[in-house]
Amino acid sequence: MAFNLLKGKKGLIFGALNDKSIAWKVAESAFEEGAEIVLTNAPFAMRLGDTDKLAEACNSVVIPADATKIEDLELLIEKTMEHFGGKFDFILHSIGMSPNVRKGITYDNLNYDYFLKTLDVSALSFHKILQVSRQKDALNNWGSVLALSYVAAQRTLYGYNDMADAKALLESIARSFGYIYGREKNIRINTISQSPTPTTAGQGVMGFNDLVDFSNRMSPLGNATADECADFCVTMFSDLTKKITMQNIYHDGGFSSMGMSRKAMAVYSKNLDEYSEFKDVTHRF
Repeated sequence: MAFNLLKGKKGLIFGALNDKSIAWKVAESAFEEGAEIVLTNAPFAMRLGDTDKLAEACNSVVIPADATKIEDLELLIEKTMEHFGGKFDFILHSIGMSPNVRKGITYDNLNYDYFLKTLDVSALSFHKILQVSRQKDALNNWGSVLALSYVAAQRTLYGYNDMADAKALLESIARSFGYIYGREKNIRINTISQSPTPTTAGQGVMGFNDLVDFSNRMSPLGNATADECADFCVTMFSDLTKKITMQNIYHDGGFSSMGMSRKAMAVYSKNLDEYSEFKDVTHRF
């Protein structure tokens, strides 16, 4: 059911690759709630995805841009303002990539050129988007900017690798720029720490399926889905959340506040018993 939460608002969405992408779901939800949107992704990513199909469904346009390149972002913001006929109201940053993760390189043996690429794509791109938007005076007063994060920015999770460092930097950028943009234009900047979600990028993380199962057992409400994340993003873009800024908001079914759940303990205990029985058997030989 639509509530017209974004009626009359306009926004720019980064990172909608295919229908598994959270950005894709956000675009659909924002459009359903009355927003006009522009979609953007890196040219090479667009060749791998279905962004044009989403644009058609949302009566939108796609403007290719590499979010790590200032010249691309300047052109993107200019074309977006031209399309909308002026300033717009919200931005979603849903970009993340680690060559170390993709190539199975562990955290204690990082390729540092890859590490710098991880930081550039997954975090510094957010700063560049904000800086260019501010320089172009692209956002309306009381606008809203969101970036998608993950609890690995605060806690060590096996297999998340250098993406954890990138998410920590992403959240710091939101706080630092949130002060500047809030002071000047009442623009709020927040990050959303989402449950592990089976996106194309997420599934590249080592042990991802086990991570999803574990967090689902740990969370009293279960994992938050991509569709539920999209609904939350729409709320954060709306005027209902005008005084929330510089926050990292956990949208994870309660996982971030848990120590151990009964479901997770039951699985642990069962596996521990099986391991003990296996040890007893092997010791007989």
